[in-house]
Amino acid sequence: MARLVSAKLQIVQFIICLLFVSSVVAQNTIDEITVTADFRVRPELDIPSSISVLDKVFIEKSSTQHFQDLIYSIPNLNWSGDGNRPRYFQIRGIGELEQYQGAPNPSVGFLIDDIDYSGIGSIATLFDIEQVEVLRGPQSGRYGANALAGLIYMRSAVPPEEFFKKIQLRVAEDNEIAAGFAFGGPIDISETAKYRISVHRHQSNGFRNNSFLRRKNTNQRKETSLRGKLIWNVRDDWAFDLTTMFVDINDGYDAFSIDNSMTMLSDKPGKDAQKSSGASMKVIYSAFDSLTIELISSLAHSIIDFSYDADWGNDLAWAPITYDYETKNNRKRQTVSQEVRFISSENTGSFINASQWLFGLNLLKLNDDLVTKNTGIYNDPIYVYEDSLNTTLISEYAATSLSLFGQLNFNVNESGLLTFGLRMENRNVEYNDTENLDIGPSEFMTGGDITYLNNISENLNGYITLSQSYKAGGFNLGVIPKGQRKFNQEKLINIEVGIKSIWDEGRIRLNGSLFYNRREDQQIRTSMQLYANDPSSFIFFTGNAAKGKSIGSEIEARWIPNDRLELYFNAGLLRAKIEQYSGPDTTLNDRSAAHAPAYTVSSGWEYRYPSGIFVMMSASATDEFYFDVSHNQKSKAFELMNARLGFEKDNWSIQLWGKNLTNKDFAVRGFYFGNEPPDFPNALYTRRGDPRQVGLTFDMRF
Repeated sequence: MARLVSAKLQIVQFIICLLFVSSVVAQNTIDEITVTADFRVRPELDIPSSISVLDKVFIEKSSTQHFQDLIYSIPNLNWSGDGNRPRYFQIRGIGELEQYQGAPNPSVGFLIDDIDYSGIGSIATLFDIEQVEVLRGPQSGRYGANALAGLIYMRSAVPPEEFFKKIQLRVAEDNEIAAGFAFGGPIDISETAKYRISVHRHQSNGFRNNSFLRRKNTNQRKETSLRGKLIWNVRDDWAFDLTTMFVDINDGYDAFSIDNSMTMLSDKPGKDAQKSSGASMKVIYSAFDSLTIELISSLAHSIIDFSYDADWGNDLAWAPITYDYETKNNRKRQTVSQEVRFISSENTGSFINASQWLFGLNLLKLNDDLVTKNTGIYNDPIYVYEDSLNTTLISEYAATSLSLFGQLNFNVNESGLLTFGLRMENRNVEYNDTENLDIGPSEFMTGGDITYLNNISENLNGYITLSQSYKAGGFNLGVIPKGQRKFNQEKLINIEVGIKSIWDEGRIRLNGSLFYNRREDQQIRTSMQLYANDPSSFIFFTGNAAKGKSIGSEIEARWIPNDRLELYFNAGLLRAKIEQYSGPDTTLNDRSAAHAPAYTVSSGWEYRYPSGIFVMMSASATDEFYFDVSHNQKSKAFELMNARLGFEKDNWSIQLWGKNLTNKDFAVRGFYFGNEPPDFPNALYTRRGDPRQVGLTFDMRF
């Protein structure tokens, strides 16, 4: 805590100075924020949970291409740089770091317009995205086994009331160029149906230089997204909301080097590509006086190619030794879900005196087919040693989950609301592969919460929540330590207290939370290298720690002191520990979790001149964290600074922006193993984050 205060005191002092300098009476207000990731669409003030909501204005002002650019503004959210774009997330120190093999089993849910992309979130491009909601803490009562740690929910922009078009052009360093176009409006004169369509294309080199191949685009980013949305209200009884999307992420993966620099030596650069198509349909029937029926259907199909040069070198780099290994993963994933909700109208009191009630069913089917190929050769002419590798593993995984869930709300006096939530889920799995592993476990899981929300005053709500979340058990593949074939489901008990407040006619917003959780049978995924001269011989397996715990807090503040100035300050504190580990590595006992920094801080301000000129600055700070549970190597704490200078006039704007202005060297992933022949000494290899980048963005609406 002392390190946090001393290292980041400048940021806090800067914010305080701005607050006291601003004395002009405020003219504008903060629009009401509504949350759509809950069972009911409600104002954020009425959600008894720690939530970060990034609205359309914040996303557009940040001039971002991908969700990756927003992560450091969200308290207690981190990501693993195991791929070109963030695919694996950690909320409050809980989440996955990779998935090279094994069945999908995410801890952080990831949805785009009710389409489930949990565990494959690299398609999170942001053009024409209206809102991003990050729900911290257990969400199994709402979303089942995939939301043990929390949920990230992205919502695309809704169709407009009147016909509109917008274009966006963007150029930047790293040979970046991007263009987007969106249009939409009413379909008929009665305006009961509206549509919106958008298309966006982005490409850049990826900030790496491959000196061996003499290329600067081996870590390239080529990202295309298409979105369509149709809303149709039929009379007063039926409402239809149809969303379709197609995202093609055709990125390279050449991010690690022997000297931990931005200069690569690989002769077979990898690929991190994901081509996803999906659709969702939400149907609302509200003809009954006391009941609304909602049907939510979704399907998604993804083809994922993930490959890498396992030795990170070439023939010249390793001469006279021949050392050449490569790994390719080709994955096909399909999810189909159907959910029906029966939701009471306001204050019906028709079910055991509950003021509001809800119950429903959810069916989720997931198929995941994976082909993994490892090839390589090692030849040491000095020690006269030679070895080769050529293996292929083909696996098929299918899981069917059926869930029954419900929620009851009871009014307590005139200011309190007591909520009981329960979810019961049964999962059946079928798995087989070419190594003759044929297994089909089935398990039953339960989770839920008890929450009390109190309206302390007109501007202030307080809440306390006790919840239990769960994550499915599973099995490990291939060669694994004795007794580690299967692992049990995990349960998380969480208690959280917090406040939500809006003051001064909406110009001040302050939210805060304190949480403590216990993890029973905590799942720990670790790795082991079987052969020192074979970088493809890593095995990954999950075991159960007896216990784990986390304690921490989040605070989010936003203030508009006058019609020119706006400020925000977000912070998260976290202590996430593994208390007891029953696996082979006893050094994990009483150690901090991986990718769980003790603090995450962000702040920013925007000043707008009446002439249309605006200036924005933001800064973030992240503490050191362990890279993995397989070793005890840590990252270094780092700070990032961004800025915007722009001009806005009527229906167009232009802005000059810079990210990581101080060109801070920071790491987002780290491995500790031997990868340098002939002795293969253990060393830390890190994947560096993006360096400084300056660019220009132009927007026009007409």
